[in-house]
Amino acid sequence: HDRGYNAVMAFSFSPSLIIFDCDGVLVDTEPVANRALARFLGECGYEISYEECRRLFVGRTMQAVQAHVEEATGRPLGEDWPERIRDATLKAFAEGVEPVEGARDVLSGLDARSMPYCVASSGKFEKMRFTLGATGLLPLVEDVLFSAEEVAHGKPAPDLFLHAAARMGHAPERCLVIEDSVPGVQAGVAAGMTVIGYAGDPMTDEAALTREGAHVISDMSALIALLIED
Repeated sequence: HDRGYNAVMAFSFSPSLIIFDCDGVLVDTEPVANRALARFLGECGYEISYEECRRLFVGRTMQAVQAHVEEATGRPLGEDWPERIRDATLKAFAEGVEPVEGARDVLSGLDARSMPYCVASSGKFEKMRFTLGATGLLPLVEDVLFSAEEVAHGKPAPDLFLHAAARMGHAPERCLVIEDSVPGVQAGVAAGMTVIGYAGDPMTDEAALTREGAHVISDMSALIALLIED
């Protein structure tokens, strides 16, 4: 059966603010970024497949990835490791990154309805501006970007979503978060927000998103139906 349709039918929440994750929700960066990360980790002596890399690290900051790898290998990667992997990832993005299918329509639809939205990402501002710029989405969101670099604790802690809601002037319980990762869903739930899990990528673990408390959709147009139906 159509999960997107059922999610819409079962969903009744009228948010005052939509908070989008960036990677995997607005820009289709996860395949490119995780292939680059798996390759880079291999060069650092931590052999990992693309699939395992995505399963372990989706939604996490590079500092969290570094801590995990250093604990697993017992070897320090160096203070500049997050910057080195970010540079390698940006180079990979420069070769091409696409918007998530339907993302532009959702943002344009929200604009047409004067529904406030923002973007809250584990990624740094530099990366967000680069990928959103490459996909042509940046003009729609450049004034409402929030990054984990602004808060003490990244996802799965609620800090980033609470920060975004406060800056945008909305109560957490009136916010709707759109996420594609378990840490992201956990962060939204911990912030007291309603969460939709976007599972358009075949590698997304829908069951895990549902378990953590998200209403899962597999098609961005289901989100349009959810929020922009008159």
